[in-house]
Amino acid sequence: MILESRDRVPRRAPCRDRRRRWTRALAVAFLPLIFSGFAPRPRQKLGLPGASAQPRPAPSSLFNWSHLTPLELEDRAAGLEPQSPGGRKPCFTLGGHKFQVFGGSIHYFRVPRAYWGDRLRKLKACGFNTVTTYVPWNLHEPERGKFDFSGNLDMEAFVLLAAEMGLWVILRPGPYICSEIDLGGLPSWLLQDPKMVLRTTYSGFVEAVDKYFDHLISRVVPLQYRRGGPIIAVQVENEYGSFAEDRGYMPYLQKALLERGIVELLVTSDDAENLLKGHIKGVLATINMNSFQESDFKLLSYVQSNKPIMVMEFWVGWFDTWGSEHKVKNPKDVEETVTKFIASEISFNVYMFHGGTNFGFMNGATDFGIHRGVVTSYDYDAVLTEAGDYTEKYFKLRRLFGSVSAIPLPPLPELTPKAEYPSVKPSLYLPLWDVLQYLNEPVMSNTPVNMENLPINGGNGQSYGFVLYETSICSGGSLRADVHDTAQVFLNEVNIGHLHDHAKTLTVPTMTRCQLLRILVENQGRVNFSWKIQDQRKGLTGSVTINNTPLQGFAIYSLEMTMSFFERLRSATWRPVPKACLGPAFYLGTLKVDSSPKDTFLRLRTWNSGFVFINGHNLGRYSIMGPQGTLYLPGAWLHPEDNEIILFEKRKCGSYIQTTNEPVL
Repeated sequence: MILESRDRVPRRAPCRDRRRRWTRALAVAFLPLIFSGFAPRPRQKLGLPGASAQPRPAPSSLFNWSHLTPLELEDRAAGLEPQSPGGRKPCFTLGGHKFQVFGGSIHYFRVPRAYWGDRLRKLKACGFNTVTTYVPWNLHEPERGKFDFSGNLDMEAFVLLAAEMGLWVILRPGPYICSEIDLGGLPSWLLQDPKMVLRTTYSGFVEAVDKYFDHLISRVVPLQYRRGGPIIAVQVENEYGSFAEDRGYMPYLQKALLERGIVELLVTSDDAENLLKGHIKGVLATINMNSFQESDFKLLSYVQSNKPIMVMEFWVGWFDTWGSEHKVKNPKDVEETVTKFIASEISFNVYMFHGGTNFGFMNGATDFGIHRGVVTSYDYDAVLTEAGDYTEKYFKLRRLFGSVSAIPLPPLPELTPKAEYPSVKPSLYLPLWDVLQYLNEPVMSNTPVNMENLPINGGNGQSYGFVLYETSICSGGSLRADVHDTAQVFLNEVNIGHLHDHAKTLTVPTMTRCQLLRILVENQGRVNFSWKIQDQRKGLTGSVTINNTPLQGFAIYSLEMTMSFFERLRSATWRPVPKACLGPAFYLGTLKVDSSPKDTFLRLRTWNSGFVFINGHNLGRYSIMGPQGTLYLPGAWLHPEDNEIILFEKRKCGSYIQTTNEPVL
């Protein structure tokens, strides 16, 4: 995603261009549109908008292309190819048949695995024929050489499930993906190298990419179209035109994919402003946009003449950051833009069809003068909600796609049931200071060490969470420290202030005896876009001084908040929650549900800032800053009857943890 694009004012086409666009739009019902068909079956009336009791007769001018699905198309000699028939409009073909991509983005790593099938069925029922997904390097290789493609990260299972649903797949494997995810999907251990230059042919970066691609692409190759799989196109990196610091980088990645066995159509993806800088020879350029802009398509034609057009990202919504307003997009505008794509025979991918959730600490951040973490919800005002519910956009697109399909669309899948459960009042708590004994041994260092360079996790440092720095001081004065992203400062257990990017100093009170200075630093998400990805080391990133004198002798505790850490807390001696309690502290409670758990949303009205851990799952951050006011809790992650909830609250405890069947975004 290009973070600045939403703020640009859409350019207006000349009058003659607008007339031409409307003429094309009016002709939509008469165009022999290309559509991946569906097995004919009657629609079911679910009492929902857009559901029809009887299939509408298919116009004779429309094609039935139900044979162009992964399970039906047997001839795999020719994949997705751009064609330029003499005297006719350029188009894509698949298996030698004219084809138009109706794509929608779903990120498997943002959706509970138990719900993959539900989301893909709803994509298919809406009328899409293709699903697109990123592949997050940082989640798949959390430590050098240790790969994780299990559970919710089983990329191959997601791709094969899409094929079973009759959907084609466009894979966007990076290595950089942006996606509003921490460091744009790059692993934080890359930042251990002080000379590292990300997204370039710098030797340290290229060597890491090569080892990752050796593993990843070996998994992708059997899933390609020509091998009988559903992957019809693979994207080379992501929006490099917005970065464009190394002319050799994109050709290197193109070669890396080809040498490892990628044989399907390769594409790049950039907005119009950066097409020229992101395009590389021999790779189809695609474009990203938030509305139909003929002038942008002309720029694309300048980059590559006589080629069919593909919009890799049509932004139907936008993401939110803490402390900003919730962003939405008019469903009518979305419908009108997609109508124009279809009328102009433009292939497109809706970003996002279903956004999902930034579970745990995977969220990225923006920094346009102020560092703002991306909120936990990745609802994105997408076609499906964060919890997989239908929206007005969904029904508008389903009606539109149904009008150009020669056969009926599949019936609408049932909605995922929601529930409201009894409020939870945490009964036990543990102050952070009581928890230190259950952590791994602290790192002892004469000077502060940033999160990524801590000698832990097999030398891979710490990726997410918090770091606590402790040292003894015997006098007060002006304390100065470079913290990323925000810190609470304590004398022993008393909070004396906060530090962040724009508040690097505070006054330490005078003291009559030596005390323990404690600085608790939170990584609130690494920037996922712009050149600032180069400088995203977290924790304390320089010396700590009082009255310009550097402090020495630090004990550094890693607080990654992993499942193994919470398992160790089971042996801790928890205290009853007092009437008045200040953070940082952990709070323990039990959420009681019935024998058939359902989706719900946690509401933390009286709490301040922290995160929630339930039954081994980190639901993500909450904050009094807003705009997000609830945390999505999938029913698939709940047990019948009793469910353990642990809150880590940074500042002060609230009263109850409430649930609701409606999100507050």
